[in-house]
Amino acid sequence: MGGQVSTLGDTYSYGILLLEMFIGKRPTNEVFKDGQNIHTFISMALPEHVIDIIDPLMFFEEDEEEVDDTRNEEDLEGREIIEEENPHVNVSSRMTDCLKSVFQIGLSCSASSPNERIPINVVVNEMNAIRDIVHKLKKGRRRARMTG
Repeated sequence: MGGQVSTLGDTYSYGILLLEMFIGKRPTNEVFKDGQNIHTFISMALPEHVIDIIDPLMFFEEDEEEVDDTRNEEDLEGREIIEEENPHVNVSSRMTDCLKSVFQIGLSCSASSPNERIPINVVVNEMNAIRDIVHKLKKGRRRARMTG
């Protein structure tokens, strides 16, 4: 804001990008009006409404054998059906805790005052810890599907 380039500006950008990715909305989305922005939108939703704001496509799993960068019409239609039928994604409480943590990191990175922003080395450590938990949760779910 002061016109000077700093790593704290990069931290802010990372935080906004993280929030965008997890809610599936850009800061310019029409839901952000009347003085509301992506930061305040998420701040008001946490912690009770984390599932209400998460992008439902975050939990759209593809067949691991069929992963491919090109998307066909059937794939896109399937995603639309998921969004329509499941406006509130059903996730475990452990996964919900991970999502809350990711949102908290995004909010801490995008604090309006540079001095209030979380150091990026702490962000990296926390995101790695969250990633490890999510991998364990997915591995456990995959094992349960194979044996169930």
